[in-house]
Amino acid sequence: MKNLFDLTHVEELKPRLDHLQPDMPRLWGKMNAAQMLAHCAASMELALGDRKPKRMAIGRLLGRFIKSKAFFDEVPMRRNSPTIPGLAIEDPRDFNAERAQLLQLIDRFAAAGPAGCTDHPHAFFGALTPEEWSAWMYKHLDHHLRQFGV
Repeated sequence: MKNLFDLTHVEELKPRLDHLQPDMPRLWGKMNAAQMLAHCAASMELALGDRKPKRMAIGRLLGRFIKSKAFFDEVPMRRNSPTIPGLAIEDPRDFNAERAQLLQLIDRFAAAGPAGCTDHPHAFFGALTPEEWSAWMYKHLDHHLRQFGV
C-alpha cells in the first residue's frame, strides 16, 4: 500500500498538488479547493501529534472493524466518507497559503519517518502504528486530490 514514508509516493503527490487550482470544481463534497487543502493539513497534524482530538463514540464501536477494510488495500476511500468533527473546514481560506502549509507538513511527516508519528489514537480508528498513519495519510490525500480531478 502506498504511504508517505516512501519518497516516491510523496513525490507523486506534489505534481498533483501543483496542478490543483483554486477554482477547480469538486466532484463530490462541500469544501472548495482551499478548504480541502486546509482540511488535509489538519489531518496531517493529527498524524504528527499536533492535534489530539478525543475518540469518537462511533469509532469506539466500529473503528477497528472498518480499519481492517480501509487500511490494507489499494482501493481509494469512498466518496463522501465522514469527517472527524472539527476537521471540516467551512470558512474562507487562502489557496496558496494552504497549499504551502500542506506541502510543508507532508515534507515534515516524511522526513521524520516513523519516529515522528503520534502515539495518540486516531479519533475514529483508534491506535495506529506509524506505518498505518503513513498509509492512511497517503490514502486521505489521494482521496481529496481525486475529489478535484487531480
